[in-house]
Parts: sequence; C-alpha cells; structure tokens
Amino acid sequence: SGHTGHSADMNIFLDDPEFAEIILRAEQAIECGVFPERISQGSSGSYFAKDPKGKIIGVFKPKSEEPYGHLNPKWTKYFHKVCCPCCFGRGCLVPNQGYLSEAGAYLVDNKLGLGVVPKTKVVWLVSETFNYSAIDRAKSRGKKYALEKVPKVAKKFNRIGLPPKVGSFQLFVEGYKEADYWLRKFETDPLPENTRKEFQSQFERLVILDYVIRNTDRGNDNWLVRYEKQDDGLDLSDKDSQWTVTKESTIKIAAIDNGLAFPFKHPDEWRAYPFHWAWLPQAKVPFSQETRDLVLPRISDMNFVQDLCEDLYELFKTDKGFDKATFENQMSVMRGQV
Repeated sequence: SGHTGHSADMNIFLDDPEFAEIILRAEQAIECGVFPERISQGSSGSYFAKDPKGKIIGVFKPKSEEPYGHLNPKWTKYFHKVCCPCCFGRGCLVPNQGYLSEAGAYLVDNKLGLGVVPKTKVVWLVSETFNYSAIDRAKSRGKKYALEKVPKVAKKFNRIGLPPKVGSFQLFVEGYKEADYWLRKFETDPLPENTRKEFQSQFERLVILDYVIRNTDRGNDNWLVRYEKQDDGLDLSDKDSQWTVTKESTIKIAAIDNGLAFPFKHPDEWRAYPFHWAWLPQAKVPFSQETRDLVLPRISDMNFVQDLCEDLYELFKTDKGFDKATFENQMSVMRGQV
C-alpha cells in the first residue's frame, strides 16, 4: 500500500471521538484474535468488523478487494475481468474507488441532513482474515521469524506483519431487514397513518440521496428498513394504579451499499442502471413540504454546493489513483443532478 506503521497511526478522527472509539475497539478485537469475518453475499471482499466480545460493530470494505480490485476474493469477478476485459465494470464509474463512493455518500447525506446513510468513513485495518497476496504473507512470516530470532534486526522493519488495507468502514445497524421484505408485508398489512407518513418522509430522503450521487446500483435489496410495531398498551401499574404506556410505531430506513455512485459521466442508457424504487407506490407521491423545506434551501445555494464539492475533493484526493480532471467530471454530473 506504500504506507508503513500500525493501522492505528492512520485512523485519526479528531472531529469524531465516538467513531474513533469504535475503530479502536475493532483494532483491539483484531489484536485479541477476534478477526473480521468475510460476508458471503456480494461480489467484493466485505467483512463484519467486531468488538473484543465478538459483537458486530461495522462493515469494512477494503479497496484492494472491491469487485475489480487486484485482491478480490470472489474468483468469478477475477475470471470476468481476465476473460472479458471489454465488458466488465460500469463504464461511467471510476474503477476501484467504491470505498470512496461509500464514504462520499455518507458525506452528502450528512451535509444535506438526510440521515439515511449509516456513518461511513475511510479507515485502515489489518487482519489475517483479509485477502493478501502470497508475497505479503511470506514477508509477514519472514518478519515474524526475524523478530523471534534476532530482535535487534527486527527493529529496523517499519512494520511487523501484514500491511494495513484502506477501505470504507460503515457502522453496523441492528434490527433492520431488506426493504423487499417489509414492502411485501405492507401490501397485506398497511402501516398506521402516522407511520406511513414517516416512512414516506424517509423514502423521500433515500430518493434524494440516490439522485444527487447518481447511484447506479439501488435495488430493493440494498436499502434496509427497521419497523417496530405499536404496542397496544404496556401495563406498568402496580395493584392500585391504572397507568399504561402506549409505545408508538417507529420506522427507519438505512441506505447501505453506496459503492457504485459518483459517475464521471451519465450512463449511456438510463435504463441500464435504473433506480428500482421508481416503480414503488411511494415514488408516485409528490415530495412533502417537510422534505422540500429541508433540502431546497441547501441545494439552491451555490455556496453550499461548492462547499459540498470541496469536502468531496478533500476525501477523494486521498486515493493514490486520484485524477483531478476525472473528479471534476464527477462533480459536473453531481451538480447537474442537484
């Protein structure tokens, strides 16, 4: 990766101590032998990061293990890349920058006040469960051997063990199911009116996010819904009291899997990468006044849009393959969407 030192030296989040603490717990878990676990779904190497007690706290997606990264562990994508180089990937996207797209989606969500993307930032982690080349693993074994046999020589190595990987780290959200599951349920068991309005409001925010970042991969299986039904009445009384507490229904959307956004040109055919939510009944309802009041003042302020582009520049330029002209094209598409 060209980086030396422990991954903890690279994970500095002075403006977000809460996130820094979560990453520290993930690093401590790895040191204790509680390693990130590869997620079987999807075409990239993605991992559930855990705390020292083994509880899942985040999803880590290393750059080098993205669908067309050189260390992608899913052999079908490698086969696709080698055998069909003319037709792999999405021609409108910058290849192998999915981790920036994930972090960029959270940045846009946060700036617009949408609140549908779980917190996602660029992080460095190292774990023996990640997919490393045979050379990296051999070097690691050699350094460990040197450390054991000749400690003075080992001190000259900048890093003992495997090299840290850069990638996106998204906080894990609990109690959610794929939207498909709940959408089917709501057809037969409609939501109470207040909850339906809240769901509509959340849905509108998902639509705005996807439209602004021009997400090319939004199916109804990669946005999530958490729905907690209303309790009819929870009796908190002792024998003499008649108090009861009614718990309101709550519903929340989480927009995950944002790694195929920020194209540098519009897809050649809109139909190639549609927004799958466009066919839902919720998409036929005009935007609420609440959503308009939230978003319109921001996106109609050119200074706000410029600040957003500058924040994305600070994020995207950290990639070693960063190209300013391509980035400007990405921002042109985004400005057009805005």
